[in-house]
Amino acid sequence: MQRRSLLTGAFGAAAALALPTAVRAQGLEKPRLTVAVGGKNLLYYLPLTIAESLGYFKAEGLEVTIADFAGGSRALQAVVGGSADVVSGAFEHTINMQAKGQAMRAFVLQGRAPQIVLGVNPKTFAGFKSVADLKGRKIGVTAPGSSTNVMVNFVLAKAGIKPSEVSIIGVGAGSGAVAAMRAGQIDAISNLDPVITLLQRSGDLKVVSDTRVVAEADRVFGGPMPAGCLYAPQAFLDRHPATVQALVNAMVRANQWIQKAGPSEIVKAVPESYLLGDRAVYIDAFLASRPALSADGLFPEAGAPTALRALQSIDDSLKGGRFDLAAVFTNDYARKALARLPKA
Repeated sequence: MQRRSLLTGAFGAAAALALPTAVRAQGLEKPRLTVAVGGKNLLYYLPLTIAESLGYFKAEGLEVTIADFAGGSRALQAVVGGSADVVSGAFEHTINMQAKGQAMRAFVLQGRAPQIVLGVNPKTFAGFKSVADLKGRKIGVTAPGSSTNVMVNFVLAKAGIKPSEVSIIGVGAGSGAVAAMRAGQIDAISNLDPVITLLQRSGDLKVVSDTRVVAEADRVFGGPMPAGCLYAPQAFLDRHPATVQALVNAMVRANQWIQKAGPSEIVKAVPESYLLGDRAVYIDAFLASRPALSADGLFPEAGAPTALRALQSIDDSLKGGRFDLAAVFTNDYARKALARLPKA
């Protein structure tokens, strides 16, 4: 009986993945699309990788091409330039783009905290005592203008340091970032896992601020700070509602799977290159980051105001402006996805 139940469950799962695909594809306005991401190997974007590797996009009738860039700002440029349809990136970009007169809307959450860690290099910065000591130093970020850069600016602003008083260097989100720290090319780094855990393990990083810890992220930013998400031009959402819903269905399903999965399952589901040559480090990084990943794809209502305050604290041009924060995100698609998925 047990074997029969298992087989029945397996066939049922296969049918759920296979049968609806062709039917759903017929109702999609754009079954083939491109998602731009800045550092796909990062745990920040793990839901995107899982949705791809476990076939959740295909189950929704979607053929998704994921274009990987050195940082979130580069991924955003791809959508603005028309070479990609959707961004998998940091939530605050939607607010920045509204300030520039370009309507972007986030429609499913991947991370409920930024998961960005700011740390210093023990080799070149042995005398570090406080954030104020970063003045005049070289700080590595995934890419200039990315969320890792925003994090640096925000922490520096609290210490009275202007962005112009440090040197920001783009080092990417993988082995290049690790090499830059170990070679002493940068004095500090703002990056994410698995890069951070790998540097910690080897003694090449002293943590200054860790927003993988949700409580610390809330303290640093003064409230919930939405992080990784899928967002796109409002015009894309208007023209392709069924396609957007299919994307969200797949992402919410991935969010839920991650919260239940064991470390060994995660390692099997991601490409070998993501492990940076050390399976144990990746597992530790996953366990450190999982609490900061979204379980349901929903944006906190206080998230947009928190993000705006953070951006205004580092960019005077945003102060005094009028923002329609309700227009930079929506939970409608995630709620529909949750309603159709089995209860956790």
